[in-house]
Amino acid sequence: MGTDASPRTRGARFVITCLGIGLAAGLLSGLFGVGGGTVIVPLLVLILGMDQRLASGVSLGAIVPTATVGVISYAVHGSVAWIPALILAAGAVIGAQIGTWLLPKVSITALRWGFVGFLALVIVSLFIVVPSRDAGLPVTVATVFGLIALGLVTGVLAGLLGVGGGVVVVPVLMLLFGASDLIAKGTSLLMMIPTAISGTIGNIRRKNVDLVAAALVGVAACTTTALGAWIATIVDPLVGNILFAVFLTVIAVQMALRAIRGRKR
Repeated sequence: MGTDASPRTRGARFVITCLGIGLAAGLLSGLFGVGGGTVIVPLLVLILGMDQRLASGVSLGAIVPTATVGVISYAVHGSVAWIPALILAAGAVIGAQIGTWLLPKVSITALRWGFVGFLALVIVSLFIVVPSRDAGLPVTVATVFGLIALGLVTGVLAGLLGVGGGVVVVPVLMLLFGASDLIAKGTSLLMMIPTAISGTIGNIRRKNVDLVAAALVGVAACTTTALGAWIATIVDPLVGNILFAVFLTVIAVQMALRAIRGRKR
């Protein structure tokens, strides 16, 4: 049985664990333009024995301040495409509703394997296509429709698999839209904010979030997000791609293990 991290269990270990998880998640969030949920959720479950759904709620709540700091850090370098981010967010919000509606109707195991296949293709592509730091993300009729589609797909995957948007959005913006790695990451972080706010409000209504844990993780994450974003700006784009490929490999392995466990049930 998981725990809801009630006040009686919120001792020094609980606080230190949440802060430590937040520091790691913030660094990854700033470095890769992701929400950090791939770190927050498994560690909360593993170390604190928190229920999976509650841990997801904590992660979503912590993303709001973390992504905000990340956006500011990337915006300082002019690496946020504001209008594309809002288009992506609109698509993601709608897609998430579609995803939760589809949840009881599709094979999650098959979807997980499909997502592992997608990540494998992305990982290989990251070693072939190195984005230019000068590349932007212009708004044209074609890109608007493409961004809406990407937002919808991202939202659907989030609703079905609980996969954070950055894992999908960042590589697709680089590989298919030709955006620079920095713009892809900054835009991804901005896209997450309205989605995370909407999801957190819903979780609070359903009492599916530990606000104390979310605050601890979020505050700690904010202290390292800017550092991660700064590292992203100084590393060579190819090095950035390699680091991102390693990160995606970890996620792919996690997803494959879930698919294997799901098939055994």
